[in-house]
Amino acid sequence: MKIIPVLLFLALLALPAAADKDFFSVGSAASPETKSRFAMLDDVRILANGLLQLGHGLKDFVHKTKGQMNDIFQKLYIFDRSFYELSLQTNEIKEEEEQLRQTTARLQINNEEIKNLSKEMNLKIEDLIQNKIQLQEQVWGLEDKVTKLAIFQPSVQETKEISSLKAFVEQQDNDIKQLLRIVEDQHVQLDRQHNQIMELEDKVNHMELLELLENSFLGEQQEAEPIPSAVHRPTAGTYRADGAAADCTALYHTGVQASGVYTIQPNGSEAFNVYCEMKFGTSWTVIQKRVDGSLDFNQTWDAYTNGFGDLNEEFWLGLKKIYSITQQGNYLLRIELQDWKGNRRHIEYSFSLGGPSTNFTLQLSRMSGSIPNALPEHARLRFSIGDTAGGSSCPQSHPGGWWQSECEETNLNGNYVTPRSRGRLDRGKGLYWKPKKGRYYLLKSTKIMIHPTDLKSLD
Repeated sequence: MKIIPVLLFLALLALPAAADKDFFSVGSAASPETKSRFAMLDDVRILANGLLQLGHGLKDFVHKTKGQMNDIFQKLYIFDRSFYELSLQTNEIKEEEEQLRQTTARLQINNEEIKNLSKEMNLKIEDLIQNKIQLQEQVWGLEDKVTKLAIFQPSVQETKEISSLKAFVEQQDNDIKQLLRIVEDQHVQLDRQHNQIMELEDKVNHMELLELLENSFLGEQQEAEPIPSAVHRPTAGTYRADGAAADCTALYHTGVQASGVYTIQPNGSEAFNVYCEMKFGTSWTVIQKRVDGSLDFNQTWDAYTNGFGDLNEEFWLGLKKIYSITQQGNYLLRIELQDWKGNRRHIEYSFSLGGPSTNFTLQLSRMSGSIPNALPEHARLRFSIGDTAGGSSCPQSHPGGWWQSECEETNLNGNYVTPRSRGRLDRGKGLYWKPKKGRYYLLKSTKIMIHPTDLKSLD
């Protein structure tokens, strides 16, 4: 604002200078001093015009900046408003979920009480049935007596006994019928309570699944994916003397550069098929793949030792085969994960794998990745399974085979859980990635691959 008075002052100085210039141009030639003065005034006028234009430019810039700041404030207000509304909706969902849990607990208590009452009623019914059998025997005895009375006229005393027995039998029959009606009503009520409990459990499970689906990988800081060099220096263990490929990386250097199923033969092992994935200018040996839950990973120890599944779809390569590959040198373990919102993350470890005598003990050391670590580092992780052959200490809480130390909640061979899964939701049995101090991430697909590290650096 201080620029405007200065510009006005310079403009006023410029006007007299212009008038003096016109006046002296009409008369005689001006002296050199006068010309020098006019030249200075012209320079001042030019400078004033330039400053005036600069002032107008600054004024336009200020107005434009104010408009942009107003737009930014408006967008921030809309964002704050949306975030506040989302927080309110989240709180409402949590309150409804807590109410459903309390209702389910009450219904389960009522269900137990009704079951106990039903057991008592069944015992009473059994007693009544026994009494009915006894009464029927008595009735049959009375029928025999009545038959005899038809032949011989009964006495007054016998007639009274017969009448009293008939009345007693009729009363017992009525009591039994009434109890049967009560039991039927109790069974109907039990069925109704059971259906309500099932519906509430489905609602709670659905809400838990929705909560898990909100825990997408977008909330994690994603690191830039390294682009390894496409040129590698083969070392010992990469090629065999007889020309057979020792792993997918060796196969790549023979000229096979398309992903697919190929036959390899590690040192000291028989030949077997593997799936090779071409990535980062080299080839990785895939040891596990899950995409849609079509394969049941709740297998036996022998199945996990030898491998199972279709190499072109879902499969587990087998511990013996993995061990035969990794004994040829140092290898890198890469795990690729995808959640149900399509977000992808990865993590890479250097690792060592023990043999059958150690239950294929695994030791990990994280190298890089775009998601928090969920597997213990520098610890001896024994591969365990749900049967006794594997020595599992968590057969019930962790279906499928996996490397466990203290029954961690991450198991990439667990049950495949979809957003539409029904029944009771057990997070400890599903396909999740669970960092020790982080959230559950419900996974849609997983892939585990290995690659030699005694080549040119992959990072």
